Amino acid sequence: MSISQNATNEQIVNLKKQSIYGFTRGIKQGIPIALGYIPVSFTFGLMAVNGGLPVWTAVLISLTNFTSAGQFAGTSLIIASGSMLEITLTTFVINIRYMLMSLSLSQKIVSNMPMVKRCIMAFGITDETFTVASLEKEDITFGYMMGTITYPYLGWLFGTLLGAVSTSILPEKLQSSMGIALYAMFIALIIPTAKKSKQALIVVIAAVFISLICTWIPYLKKICGGWSIVISTIIASSIGAAFFPKEDDEI
Repeated sequence: MSISQNATNEQIVNLKKQSIYGFTRGIKQGIPIALGYIPVSFTFGLMAVNGGLPVWTAVLISLTNFTSAGQFAGTSLIIASGSMLEITLTTFVINIRYMLMSLSLSQKIVSNMPMVKRCIMAFGITDETFTVASLEKEDITFGYMMGTITYPYLGWLFGTLLGAVSTSILPEKLQSSMGIALYAMFIALIIPTAKKSKQALIVVIAAVFISLICTWIPYLKKICGGWSIVISTIIASSIGAAFFPKEDDEI
């Protein structure tokens, strides 16, 4: 065997080790997200089946969407017999923020990653997985992202199934109270970073302030929740990019 073949084999082994290490690290970071997703998707399963959808339909929606607000809004419109155009526009507006998140993470992934892998990664991007991945100091690999996504995705499916088959067991008050878990989990992801970074804290405060303006000002209240999120994200991110640019030695 030639020296070049030995070097190639060694590179392949190193890449496999890096992939396994990244996947394992991603799995560990995805466990808290998965635990937070279960009660939220449990509520979704309850809502969908109580609204008249069969159990398999509720599970299929979670299997093919993997969104929270978009699923709740879209399923509510389905239950209310909304038109296809109304359902499409509503879910598009609510989920458009994932486009921004994907564009942001695309700047951090390893070079020369195939488009198929990029698309698979994009499917698994949620508010929480994006938050965890965006805090990575190293380049994002496919293995790491798959590890980060795997447990949250399975947790979302499991919670949906569990909620769908439990509609006749839990009291209504308990069912409606479980939706707050997603917000509590997202706050738990943001606070540690905001404590360590003044820049992150300012961006978070800016996003919250803009969101409150969109909610409290009478004219802006007419803006739907999805656009409010997009507007807050763009403005807060622009503030962070303008006032806290990344130094060359940090790239």
